[in-house]
Amino acid sequence: MGEMSVPADALWGASTQRAVENFPISGERFPRVFLRALGLVKRAAALANAELGVLEPDVARAIADAAAEVADGKLDAHFPIDVFQTGSGTSTNMNANEVIAARARALLVARATPKSVHPNDHVNASQSSNDVIPTALHVAARLALHEDLEPALAGLEHCLRSQALAFDDVVKLGRTHFMDATPVRLGQEFAGWARQVELGRERIARASESLAEVALGGTAVGTGLNCPPSFVARALAELSRSTGLVVEEARDHFEAQGARDACMEASGALRTLAVSLAKIASDVRLLASGPRGGIGELSLPAIQPGSSIMPGKVNPVICEVVLQVSAQVIGNDAAIAAACTQGQLELLTAIPVIARNLLASIRLLASAARVFTEKCLTGVEARAERAASLVEESLAMVTALAPAIGYDRAAELAGEAWRTGRRVRELAVEKRLLPPDELARLLDPLRQTGR
Repeated sequence: MGEMSVPADALWGASTQRAVENFPISGERFPRVFLRALGLVKRAAALANAELGVLEPDVARAIADAAAEVADGKLDAHFPIDVFQTGSGTSTNMNANEVIAARARALLVARATPKSVHPNDHVNASQSSNDVIPTALHVAARLALHEDLEPALAGLEHCLRSQALAFDDVVKLGRTHFMDATPVRLGQEFAGWARQVELGRERIARASESLAEVALGGTAVGTGLNCPPSFVARALAELSRSTGLVVEEARDHFEAQGARDACMEASGALRTLAVSLAKIASDVRLLASGPRGGIGELSLPAIQPGSSIMPGKVNPVICEVVLQVSAQVIGNDAAIAAACTQGQLELLTAIPVIARNLLASIRLLASAARVFTEKCLTGVEARAERAASLVEESLAMVTALAPAIGYDRAAELAGEAWRTGRRVRELAVEKRLLPPDELARLLDPLRQTGR
């Protein structure tokens, strides 16, 4: 295709430079965790090729060492290509091949064994962009889920369960349809939120297992052309060792390269988690509303002024961050779903946008979960007196009397309490609807919560 001018200090070559010039789209690059995974895949491939005699030992070692530098982030400046590029990710695979080849040549010179290292013939030996890039995507997603999101969610769940125990004696109004309902304990609400997070973790763990199958070994179209026998087993054994995760060869390479269903499954689990976090953040924000004109059953840490004009106003900013992250993850999932429809025949050609959005969702949710835990939930306080007073004022207290006095009479009592502004307890005592000890027992708010 003719000559290309490449910056003198760049490790990349003509293929990368063409992609830089062809795709001036967003200014975004593949995220660090993807480049880490790509480096690990290239390193594992080099070591497997050495064992099989495809590469000379010293060349393979230089390639593996250079790939390790890619994985460690030492060569990130040499990955300039926009994430919106050729749908197979070929440009970034060639970027890696060229950078690793150049760095491997330098290492061989430094080791006094100068040799030629070709991006395609050596670094890309036994591989294709069409199996390397989806493999790197699966590995990157699993690394991000395991190392970033899972610890953040474990911390969030632990915090919610701790607060559930701390607030288990705080009785408050339950609410359905935004209207007063029968009493609950604040600890029960926190425990419900903790269970949501726990179930989210389980869904994500199942999705991560689906990502364990990778496309490496399918080469161009899934047939494995130019891939030596036992290459995949050797490469994936090394990849499993270096990541600490189980990485398995796809049972069917045509599925592994023609579709990205496992990524869609993972995105669905992340979307569900986003919805769960939105529910929790919305509930916390609502319960802390006020502090005088709203519900005001919770008090959130005051971490910054809430208004440029109203002195003393403090807003639930962390809850709002979580809600915005949730909205973005839901949007990312829609983009991933659209991209996953682009699997035609033997190749899905929208892998970069899937990688961008899937890895972004993992990062955003992990960060939001940590911030929500550390800057909001850990310091949340219960306003027990406020909660108790709202319970006593509630018309829903009459529900506990219904089995003893009947639904219709209880409804009449609630209506009178509403019209007169008096409490249900006060009217029930005045009317002597039941013996005093029975009234006290039935109207005990704590008993109504299931204790």
